[in-house]
Amino acid sequence: MKKAIVIGSGFGGLAIACRLRAMQYDVKVLEKQPNLGGRARTLNHNGFEYDAGPTVITAPYLINELFSLHEEDSRDYFNLLKVEPFYRFLFNDGSYFDYGSSLKRMLTEMKTKYSKEDATGYLKLLKHSKRIFNTAYLKLSDYPFETLNSMLPYIPELMKIKFYKSVHSSVKSYLNNPHLIQAMSMHPLLVGGNPYTTTSIYLLIQYLEWKWGVYYAEGGTRSIINGFEKLFKKLNIEYETNCEVIGIENKNNKIHSVVTNNNVYETNLVVSNTDPSYFYPEILKIKPKKIFNKPAILKHSMGLFVLYFSTKKQYDDVKHHTIIFNKRHKELLEDIFDKKVFIDDPSLYLHRPAATDKKNIQNNSDSFYVLAPVANNESSIDWDIKGEEFSSHIIQILSEKILPNLKNEIINKFFITPNYFESDLNSFKGSGFGIQPIFRQSAYFRYSNKSKELNNLYFVGAGSHPGAGVPGVISSAKVTEKLILKYNG
Repeated sequence: MKKAIVIGSGFGGLAIACRLRAMQYDVKVLEKQPNLGGRARTLNHNGFEYDAGPTVITAPYLINELFSLHEEDSRDYFNLLKVEPFYRFLFNDGSYFDYGSSLKRMLTEMKTKYSKEDATGYLKLLKHSKRIFNTAYLKLSDYPFETLNSMLPYIPELMKIKFYKSVHSSVKSYLNNPHLIQAMSMHPLLVGGNPYTTTSIYLLIQYLEWKWGVYYAEGGTRSIINGFEKLFKKLNIEYETNCEVIGIENKNNKIHSVVTNNNVYETNLVVSNTDPSYFYPEILKIKPKKIFNKPAILKHSMGLFVLYFSTKKQYDDVKHHTIIFNKRHKELLEDIFDKKVFIDDPSLYLHRPAATDKKNIQNNSDSFYVLAPVANNESSIDWDIKGEEFSSHIIQILSEKILPNLKNEIINKFFITPNYFESDLNSFKGSGFGIQPIFRQSAYFRYSNKSKELNNLYFVGAGSHPGAGVPGVISSAKVTEKLILKYNG
């Protein structure tokens, strides 16, 4: 039986491990951290458990497929709960808007709070999103773009859907109210992009959410990871934790072994779920052959500051997902993405899982995480110095906007900064999502799912096609599977 090594156990690594096993490979997953999951691993602090990463599950069929490949039912391993509404948008003037769950209810709220024109405009926007979804998602998300010419057949349709426009400018052409424009153009931030520069292809997320809904795993995202761990044991997929890959050994353009901090593993095939911008210089010790992937021209996503905390009080009126917009919008994003400076007025994403799943009432306390987009480590911000200050800014904003008296209610808290993403997750310059989802970094222009440098090296995850987000990284494994079957099957 051929041997395959998967480096990293994020959703992309878990997905390709399942697919490789279905292809009759002897699979071993190597994970640097003490537990599986990558960005979706579990963090423990003072007797509390927190999901480190993805809290929004969409297109759940992609996860279900990985179990059905092995004639297993994912519902025997974990349970998904619908989140309603998808998000509450809280604006700087104190007003709010609930997005998702019922289109009819949402349109009625739009007419009441904003205008009939905005409600009509949103339906047109959703229709446009569906057209993008039918092309960019259904046809291209698991299509291997091996050459520049492979993109040419899709250019006419991409022109018709105006891929060259940004998400923000596209949304603005359908809606009038500035609050609604902010809210309906926020989706690129979920995959590491600036709404003002991200290609409008990512408007497809609007329709994708409506088509399949927004979910949360009962017991936390960690229950999905635990489900994969159980599946691995059943399928004899081996995994090693506390096992950091530090190099590879190759001959004649082919990897024959992977070197870790404590062992050397022989292999016939390697799939990396590691950020390619880290993997090339630090592990391969080479530069990518594709000119589009040269470090000097790549734009990486913002960094993330995530504060995890639990409170004595249970804030029962707070929704599962709340996005809190700051007064500044475009200028704030420019400070984060372009100027890369320290900010003290972040917009925030607040996650309160107990709104959907009472199992997240831990130790009779409400548990949260709040995420703030910040500059990645291409900035000169010293988070060892600035971390506590930024944490205080977040707590103050939450106290004023949504969680009264928060400072006095907190009984447990800690935070992670871009330093965690860089040092613990091996993400280039602490970027939260790898390279940005701009058009010149999409499809063929992203890092290749099959290495151009070594014949048996492949990539999955946010850096490869189709990109970041749970549907993106799981779909990347489908792309990579097709390439492995073609070249190494």
